[in-house]
Amino acid sequence: MSATASASSAPADLEARAVSKRFGAHLAVDNLSFAVARGSFFSILGPSGCGKTTLLRMIAGFIQPDGGSIAIGGRDMAGVGPNRRPVNMVFQQLALFPMMSVSENVAFGLARRGMARAERVRKAEAMLERVGLAGAGGKRTDELSGGQRQRVAIARSMVLEPTLLLLDEPLGALDLKLREHMKLELKQLQASFGTTFVYITHDQSEALVLSDHVGVMNHGHFEQLGTPQQLYYAPATPFVAGFVGNNNRVAGKALALEGALVQVGTAAGWSVRARAHGTIAVGSAVEAFIRPESAMLGRSAADFPPGQLAYTGEVLSLLFDGANSVVLLRELQSGQELRIALPQTGAYADLKVGDRIHFGFDPERAICFPAAAAHA
Repeated sequence: MSATASASSAPADLEARAVSKRFGAHLAVDNLSFAVARGSFFSILGPSGCGKTTLLRMIAGFIQPDGGSIAIGGRDMAGVGPNRRPVNMVFQQLALFPMMSVSENVAFGLARRGMARAERVRKAEAMLERVGLAGAGGKRTDELSGGQRQRVAIARSMVLEPTLLLLDEPLGALDLKLREHMKLELKQLQASFGTTFVYITHDQSEALVLSDHVGVMNHGHFEQLGTPQQLYYAPATPFVAGFVGNNNRVAGKALALEGALVQVGTAAGWSVRARAHGTIAVGSAVEAFIRPESAMLGRSAADFPPGQLAYTGEVLSLLFDGANSVVLLRELQSGQELRIALPQTGAYADLKVGDRIHFGFDPERAICFPAAAAHA
């Protein structure tokens, strides 16, 4: 499958055309085409084994594609080794040199290029200032925090002025609080440098927070290329709907078509309405995806707008996570279980396991696919 898109109308710093890579019988990257605009933050998001690391290694030049081409800064990279490509790479394991000072780590690549010592020290110190580590050049790397070491790794890469900075899950080894902090720092650093970042991750939160555009990868191809908002609110495939954000998945048959809406009925007799995506025929197998925050709770059916379907559920569990708290409900007639975002008004602060509560969904905020699309 081929997916082709351009991150914007700006000139492309990276362009892949029909790139493929096979390892024995395994097709790791499948005829993939895309472009990344100059100065943008582009993430490749997908589960383990989807081909994202293979793709990044081909961009870096560590492995060659079996077919297709990769251009960086408008130049075809065929036959160009990794040491001669205008790219640099930050790995999850930062590989800083413990026997060197922070400044020496940053200047390492400049020294390899033969730059005079005074000039590379000047450049290293200027780069450390840009990443918020002014005055830290004389320290050892083991004297720094995890976040500071991340910034040293980025400074070491950026001092060489690459066209692309490739980041291979660089936050994966950090604890949760530091990872959240570094997401903001990375976004600010990229905006400050204006360099094109290509970032791979299996963490949807990282991709959505950091990126201008994201490619959601699955089985060697992109299921969808778009902005974080497009992926979240308008997923193009069932895989994207299930992988990006939290969703309630409801499998059943199309009972009726009501304009742009489909009424979905499950085998247990529950029905819900959702926006149709693709060609759906009455009686065909479908699957709907409903985000927890698109739901509403009510004390009675009268709490819902006229014409909106309302259901009665039993509270199975309350999952407290601050503003992201959810209620796990079982619809009484069918036994269908769903997650619904808990309103932050405090009106349901007394809700407890075993309570019965009414709930409903805005059908315009749910999406329905033909079931066959899940296997396309």
